[in-house]
Amino acid sequence: MPEVPEVPEVSEVSEVSANSASAEKRRLEQETKNERQVWYFLAYFLFGIHFIAFVMIYAVRHAK
Repeated sequence: MPEVPEVPEVSEVSEVSANSASAEKRRLEQETKNERQVWYFLAYFLFGIHFIAFVMIYAVRHAK
């Protein structure tokens, strides 16, 4: 006689969906954190580039 696969109970199904929802929430939080870090990196990079440019302009204009 062929074996019949077990059907999960309702509580097991809701537990699985709760775990997947929790995993999705953690993934979204991590994605938001990563995106924020990218924007901070970009801001510091652009600030640094402009700072260096202003220092070079100052040096060229005040050179003898």
